[in-house]
Amino acid sequence: MTNTTSQDRQHGEEQTFEPSAEFAAQANATAALYDEAAADRLGFWAEQARELISWDTDFTDTLDWSDPPFARWFVGGKLNVAYNCVDRHVEAGHGDRVAIHFEGEPGDTRTITYADLQREVSRAANALAALGVVQGDRVAIYLPMIPEAVISMLACARLGAAHSVVFGGFSSDALRSRILDVQAKVVITADGGYRRGKPSALKPAVDEALAGGDTPVEKVLVVERTGEDVAFDAERDLHWAEALAAQPDTHEYESFDSENPLFVLYTSGTTGKPKGILHTSGGYITQNAFAMRTVFDIKPETDVFWCTADVGWVTGHSYVAYGPLAAGATQVMYEGTPDTPHRGRWWEIVAKHGVTILYAAPTAIRTAMKWGDEIPAEHDLSSLRLLGSVGEPINPEAWMWYRRVIGGDRCPIVDTWWQTETGAHMIAPLPGVIATKPGSSQRALPGISVAVVDDTGEPVERNVAGYLVITEPWPAMLRGIYGDPERFKDTYWSRFENMYFAGDGARYDDDGDIWFLGRVDDVMNVSGHRLSTAEIESALVSHEAVAEAAVVGAQDETSGQAVVAFVILRGGEEQTEGTVEELRAHVGREIGPIAKPKRVHIVEELPKTRSGKIMRRLLKDVADNRLVGDATTLADSSVMDVISASVAGEKSSDEG
Repeated sequence: MTNTTSQDRQHGEEQTFEPSAEFAAQANATAALYDEAAADRLGFWAEQARELISWDTDFTDTLDWSDPPFARWFVGGKLNVAYNCVDRHVEAGHGDRVAIHFEGEPGDTRTITYADLQREVSRAANALAALGVVQGDRVAIYLPMIPEAVISMLACARLGAAHSVVFGGFSSDALRSRILDVQAKVVITADGGYRRGKPSALKPAVDEALAGGDTPVEKVLVVERTGEDVAFDAERDLHWAEALAAQPDTHEYESFDSENPLFVLYTSGTTGKPKGILHTSGGYITQNAFAMRTVFDIKPETDVFWCTADVGWVTGHSYVAYGPLAAGATQVMYEGTPDTPHRGRWWEIVAKHGVTILYAAPTAIRTAMKWGDEIPAEHDLSSLRLLGSVGEPINPEAWMWYRRVIGGDRCPIVDTWWQTETGAHMIAPLPGVIATKPGSSQRALPGISVAVVDDTGEPVERNVAGYLVITEPWPAMLRGIYGDPERFKDTYWSRFENMYFAGDGARYDDDGDIWFLGRVDDVMNVSGHRLSTAEIESALVSHEAVAEAAVVGAQDETSGQAVVAFVILRGGEEQTEGTVEELRAHVGREIGPIAKPKRVHIVEELPKTRSGKIMRRLLKDVADNRLVGDATTLADSSVMDVISASVAGEKSSDEG
């Protein structure tokens, strides 16, 4: 049962929470940061880069914006990202500090110090180098949430090779398309991982993705995690443990240009083909180190940080693999789900390791809220001092529950807005400085310039809905879409002149704080994961029974948005009792379980304009149980009456 108080249900804008005097007194950030950044934005970022990051060669220019939208930050500077995340902490005398407390879903644990991490990353870098990986190569990583995922990423960074991590929940087809697009030379995978109490295989998907021999992949490194039998190609496949054991545990790192590619991470676009977002080194690590210090108020000597995201998403890149380690912090890494083997697993881990900073998605927070206050109440959460939210806007009710039940009414909450493309936090309240509001990310961080504009690109008045744009380049910004500069310009920079358009609607409140209103394009935000309607539609249409499909994101109490599909079957195909489940499973196989539609409605026609464009906003009205909007532009406006009646009939039959 859910135990929400009347206070939790109040609208967030009706109250604010001032930072406690105790928290403010120890906070890393001060209000002066805003003034410093406003006075000299580039000078501010240069100072952050030199203070937070170790450079082997100092940069000569902070920013080269001579060829927008292609930025170069910290021009001429040379560094090694892996050195910044590992070696320098050992050199500073912190080799015995725990870098990662790993908790496996079955209950196994590992404690990895910075000295341990240095040895493992060195061995992995040597192993990759022995396979011919050099600066400029790409390595695909398809692993569960185990330390080897972070070690692999750092090993690539150490060599100057870019990694492309593919979420372990994605299918072989999704993996294959990413391997081909990025032209990966090596794949690092595992026999499997643990998910909801049982082994979940990964290696078979790699074998399927590489079947046919038409990919550039030369070798596959396989981590043994579950011990299950998997096929092994003696010429192509290598055991991770054996490959690393054969290598020395030291590695002389090389310095690379600040713009050396660090990783390519695929994210959904408004077309069916995912976009390979390219991030480079110096600016990315600088802005994430800055976010760790200011947004998360990190104290490396005493804090235990836990970002619950998977490394397959950008949150896991920035706030598992790179940010916490660049800061020299101790972090928790957990393999499994919040309810395995019981619904108190997260809180058990918080209590066990004395977690001080917890960073989670609103979906998980709402789920825990549904399960009831009594579950977290069974665990000692008094170590927590700061809470964070990431992935999608958090509703005020969940924000209040998070503060009251998990944070004991004492922990500030940092509600962070950013994207795969931005690379690091962009909008968030600085704890100890800003009075927080339930449901609002509030304001841009020092050194970040954003605005809310109308259709013409002009700033809107307060309490008027508009488009969130970024008006100045920022250090962790994407440097392009891999291999497709024109798509990069068209996707992000064509809507408004000289401004990056994020794809999100927003408004300012009376205080000038920002509230997000959701996506304004054809991308859905499901449990904090961005999914393209076009990609799911393509998967549905690839099924032999489907003639046409339209997908929308509907409001969902738990996941923020849920995938709802409207499908026309091919002529001669009859709907059976199993049709809907078969289509849902098909999408799961084509893309991954995260993309499976929550509901599939079989319809005779889809609402189209005279030019043949599907009017998804009308389908969204139906999916959200709203009065259907203006249908006068449809070639046949009666189509919506039929669809509405059909969906209503399905619902009443389900309820009956």
